[in-house]
Amino acid sequence: MSLDIKYVAVIGLEVHAQLLTKSKLFSGDSASYGAPPNTHISPITLAHPGTLPKVNKKAIEYALRLGIALECDIEQHNFFARKNYFYPDLPKGYQVTQHTTPICKNGYVTIALSDGERKIGLNRIHIEEDAGKSIHDIDDKYTSIDLNRAGVPLLEIVTEPVMHSADEAFAFVTELRRLVRYLGICDGNMEEGSLRCDANVSIRKIGDSNLGTKVEVKNLNSIRNVRKAIEVEIKRLIGLAENGKVIKQETRSYNAQDNTTSSLRSKEDADDYRYFPEPDLSPFFISNEILEAVRSSMPVLPAQLQKKYIEELHLSAYDAKVICDDKDTSDYFESVLIHCKNYKAVANWILGPLKSYQNENNLGIMDLHIAPESLAELIGLIDAGKLNFSIASSRIFPLMMNTQAISALEIATELNLLQESGGDALNSWVEEVILAMPEKVDEYRKGKKGLMALFAGEVKRISKGKADMKLVTKLLNEKLNQ
Repeated sequence: MSLDIKYVAVIGLEVHAQLLTKSKLFSGDSASYGAPPNTHISPITLAHPGTLPKVNKKAIEYALRLGIALECDIEQHNFFARKNYFYPDLPKGYQVTQHTTPICKNGYVTIALSDGERKIGLNRIHIEEDAGKSIHDIDDKYTSIDLNRAGVPLLEIVTEPVMHSADEAFAFVTELRRLVRYLGICDGNMEEGSLRCDANVSIRKIGDSNLGTKVEVKNLNSIRNVRKAIEVEIKRLIGLAENGKVIKQETRSYNAQDNTTSSLRSKEDADDYRYFPEPDLSPFFISNEILEAVRSSMPVLPAQLQKKYIEELHLSAYDAKVICDDKDTSDYFESVLIHCKNYKAVANWILGPLKSYQNENNLGIMDLHIAPESLAELIGLIDAGKLNFSIASSRIFPLMMNTQAISALEIATELNLLQESGGDALNSWVEEVILAMPEKVDEYRKGKKGLMALFAGEVKRISKGKADMKLVTKLLNEKLNQ
C-alpha cells in the first residue's frame, strides 16, 4: 500500500472576499484599489481617539446576497466584536469582526468534479474589516506600511472540514469566485488581493475518525496555488507521520517559486484573541422586509442559467458552462437572444470570434464595439443565405469592431460580399469550373466522389466567396451526375 492510500486528507478553507463597496466598512474613506500609499485614510481609519465608526449598509446587503445564494441560515440579530491582536499594519490594535453572531450560517457551495457534483458545507460567513499592508521590499532597513486597505469590508467564508483533495479545494474556490462575481459583490481578483484563501490541512489514517492536527497555509493568491500548496502540505504531513515526527499546529506560508511551505508562527487559539462586543457599534437587526428586498434584487444564478440553456435552448453542457462562467457574457448572450433565436449560432459566435478578439485585445465582452442587435443582424444574414460564416467572421466582423455605427448589411453591400444566389451567375460559375477541369470531371463520374469538394472550392474561389455554397453543391450534383 502506498503512503498516500494509508491516509485521508481533511481540508477546510477560509476565503476572504473584498466587497465592491465604494467606501470602507466603518468610514467614508474610499475602498478603491491602486491609489498612492496612505491616501485613502482618515482619523476613523487610523483609530484616532474620540472617533466613532458607522456601519456600511451596502456591505451588509452584499453579505445577505451571498448567504441567500448559498442557502445559508441568516442571522437577523447581529453585532460586531473586537478581535485583539497586534500587527504593524493594524492601526487600531484590534480587528472589528463578527464572532458570536456570523451573519450567515450553514449553507453550501456545489462543486463539479470528474465523478459528478458535490455539496461542500459551510460553517459560516461573517463580515469583518481588512488590515493594511506591510511592504518589505521598498526600504532596505525598514518595513513600510500602507493603510489604504485598512478598514475595507471583507466577507470571510469558512467551510466545514469536509474536503479530501486539492482538486476539491480548487473546484470550491473556482465556483465561489464565479458566484461572487455573478452577484456583483467582489471582483474575485486574487492577484490584487480582493479574494484570498487560507487552507486548513490535516491528515488521518483510513478508518480513524479523529481529526489530525491541522496546519494553516495562509494567503494563497491564485486558484492554481491553492491546489499546489495543499498538495505540497499533504505530502509533507504524510512524510512527518511516516517518520514518527510530531505534527505541530502552526501557520505556514507557501512559496510558489520553489513549491514549498515554511513555518510562520505557532497557531493561535480563539482564546488568544480575547473577543468581546465592539462597544462603539450598536447591534443591528435584519428584518424580513430587508431580506425580501435583497432576495428580489438577486440576479438569476449561474447554475439556474446553465440548466435553462441546456434544457430549453439545447446548448451543450460545455457551451452553457462557459457562457455562465462570467455574468457579463451571459448578460450579452441574453441580449442577443432578444433579436435572434438561433441559440446555437449565437453561442458559437460568442465563444468563437468574440472570445478570440477579447483574448487578443485583453478586453471584456462589454468593451467590444458590437452591440447585441448588430451581432444578431450578422447571424441573420448568414441564416438567410446572404453571407457565409467564413466571410462574416474574417471580413465583416473585424470591420464591425471598428465601425460601430455601420451595420453588417451596409458593410457587406459596400464591399460587394453578399452571396449570389441568382441562377444565372451560379450557373455561369459552375459551368466555368466544369469546363476548366475535364479530367477531374471524368474521374468524378468514374466514382471518385471526393472531388466534389475540389469543384465547390473552385466555384468559391472564382466567385470570391459570393456564391451560395448550398446552391452550388446542388447545381454541381445535377450537372456532374446527369
